[in-house]
Amino acid sequence: MSMKERLDFPPEFDVAFYRRRYSQLAALDDIALTRHYELHGRNEGRQASSAALRSGFVCLFDKVRPLLEIGPFDRPMAIGEGVSYFDVLDQSALIKRARNSGRTGDVPYIEFVSPNGDLSVVDRSFAAVCSAHCIEHQPDMIAHLQQVGRILENGGFYFLAAPDKRFSFDHFIPESSVAEVIEAHEDRRSTHTLANVIRHIALSTHNDAPRHWEGDHLKPEYNAKIPDQIAKAIRQYRAANGTYIDVHAWRFSPPSFREMLNILSDMQIIPFKVIRVYDTPRPRVEFMAILQKVLEAE
Repeated sequence: MSMKERLDFPPEFDVAFYRRRYSQLAALDDIALTRHYELHGRNEGRQASSAALRSGFVCLFDKVRPLLEIGPFDRPMAIGEGVSYFDVLDQSALIKRARNSGRTGDVPYIEFVSPNGDLSVVDRSFAAVCSAHCIEHQPDMIAHLQQVGRILENGGFYFLAAPDKRFSFDHFIPESSVAEVIEAHEDRRSTHTLANVIRHIALSTHNDAPRHWEGDHLKPEYNAKIPDQIAKAIRQYRAANGTYIDVHAWRFSPPSFREMLNILSDMQIIPFKVIRVYDTPRPRVEFMAILQKVLEAE
């Protein structure tokens, strides 16, 4: 696949797709359709691009090789020849974890393993990297993006799916700020803070995306249970004694993710520019994004 073909990604708002998908709007011209989406469609969760759903998103990199997938667990996004995998556990340990969790997916062979998620163990470069629900777990998101950039070829792409906090268990927790992301990088964080553990354990709600889309955000006795859950989080944090606890560090919506990454890119803190950030379609929990490694001088 040529670089020109790789760059031919569906637009974030695809007017032809929108017209086909919503036949009741077919009579509107392109300007009116765009205005409809801006005023109504986005908030209603109308799908604006074929790439907004994971099934359409994975088609964008199914022929880009070689490709590395980060954190596939038992449901990799990419399969086939030319795909390698990185995870915090090897294949046998992931199979055991999947069985213990009642999951029935197919764990691939994990070529690169690092218990703390350190991508420095990856010893070659790739045309593309992909991950699903990975970036929000990174204690130092900037370091993660820098490491991904290191293993990408010039002009290579990072395809990622991330949870939209508005429709997940993070609903009541504020979106992360660029200041917090930069602070984590300055602190060189490799494990999560107590605040992140408390947010994840004590301040999270249910994870039923369709219910969130309907405006139903509370789980039973949410507020009443917060003190006990905070105490539980503190106990877990202390028991970990500085070792890694797997929780969310960052929370985004598509607009806040785009704004944050654009700032970090403009400051040249990360080696990427934002190519696409697709809006979250109803009733899904995740949005898709494409980053491209900034071309380096040969």
